[in-house]
Amino acid sequence: MSKIPNFSLPDQTGKLHSFSDYKGRWLVVYFYPKDDTPTCTKEACSFRDAIDILTEQHIAVLGISKDSIKSHKKFADKYHLPFPLLSDESKETIKAFGAWGKKRFMGREFEGILRKTYLIDPNGEIKKVYEKIDPINQPQDVMNDITELRKLD
Repeated sequence: MSKIPNFSLPDQTGKLHSFSDYKGRWLVVYFYPKDDTPTCTKEACSFRDAIDILTEQHIAVLGISKDSIKSHKKFADKYHLPFPLLSDESKETIKAFGAWGKKRFMGREFEGILRKTYLIDPNGEIKKVYEKIDPINQPQDVMNDITELRKLD
């Protein structure tokens, strides 16, 4: 696969995050369309509910959308999300990952964030891209895939 695009984005507290902060650990980067919407909330809460197991396995989680820091803070506080939600209002990182494109909703086509998740190994290599997302079971799918990938190392 390919290397992770470089990024430096603020989280819901204003703290900057870049890949170098996570080098040496498995990283899950998930892109989602909008804070506090039904499917995005299910997805975020499923990662929240699995965070202890993910952390034990040395797996970090980052959510990224184009929403503002203020919106992320409100969303993270409301649902007690224990991982960074990164704000990419310029959409530069979203586009670099290929998570921006044509979408269809209620018969109309428009450009927007594609719900995608990237599984990145400790060296910064993208090992898997999830394009068909099950927002409830995604953390388990990620852990199963990491277990399999670790066997290959």
